[in-house]
Amino acid sequence: MINYKHLQYFWRVARAGGLARASDEAHVTPQTISEQLHELEASLGAQLFERRGRRLELTETGQVAFDYAERIFSLGAEAEAVLRGSAGSQSVHFRIGVADVVPKAVAYRLIEPAMHIGKPVHLTAREWKLEGLLAELAVHRLDMVIADTPTPPGTGVRAFNHRLGETGLCFLAAPALAERLTDDFPACLHRMPMLMPGQDTALYGRLVRWFERHHLTPELVAEFDDAALMKAFGRAGLGVFSSPAALADEIAEQYSVRLVGATDEVRQEFFAISVQRRTTHPCVRAIFDHAGSSLPAIAVEPPSLATSRKVRRALRQ
Repeated sequence: MINYKHLQYFWRVARAGGLARASDEAHVTPQTISEQLHELEASLGAQLFERRGRRLELTETGQVAFDYAERIFSLGAEAEAVLRGSAGSQSVHFRIGVADVVPKAVAYRLIEPAMHIGKPVHLTAREWKLEGLLAELAVHRLDMVIADTPTPPGTGVRAFNHRLGETGLCFLAAPALAERLTDDFPACLHRMPMLMPGQDTALYGRLVRWFERHHLTPELVAEFDDAALMKAFGRAGLGVFSSPAALADEIAEQYSVRLVGATDEVRQEFFAISVQRRTTHPCVRAIFDHAGSSLPAIAVEPPSLATSRKVRRALRQ
């Protein structure tokens, strides 16, 4: 019979691509994992890894073993979630990761349905770079990850992407700066100070291409990985900034800024990433059930003189 402790060490090494990283994740020494791997290979009578440079790569037999290990530990995590959630009035523990590029208000709207499942919920929310969160998801330390992009290629994480919703984009500015934007939208953004999301975000490239299509050359003032920090700079009047259109009213009120214009040509998408195609975790199911309604669609007029006049009237109020 397979020793499942040995199998789990093998599974961790296969995911991590090496002993050192797997040992860090498992909080044991590389020597311990190496010994466990040798015992597993001896019991199976087959080599599971071969060394390629500094990495360990699966043999053909190793790939078969890995596929089975994926299913075994995925089912184990699913069983744990079901048993946790069925323990009478005991609270359901929900561990979620949120990529640091996802706006906080969007993350709240997407997660909020999970707090109303008819049982007490103990929520653990982690914010980090997507790559780090996917590594946590891979070893079942998280139940789900929310990001603004599907699982990037080459991550080595076998995961499923579930689209939760999308929204157009709006542009906002402090009142003094907004009053300077007198041309039609989006032409009014030309040569204006602009605060941009970080280049690692999916939105950055979409914005750049949108500016190019409309022959706009804003003055790049700063780039931000943290959307909340970008809004704080925007409130201080240091530049125009973008935000999901679904949050336009909320952001305008919270940061005392004004709407400059909006477009449906640039879309922000949001995804839930899990290691199971169909999860039984009640909190994850609640999020899936409300997908689409958490970010209601907002009618956005195309760039036109009518839009520009509408915005200018709003600015004068």
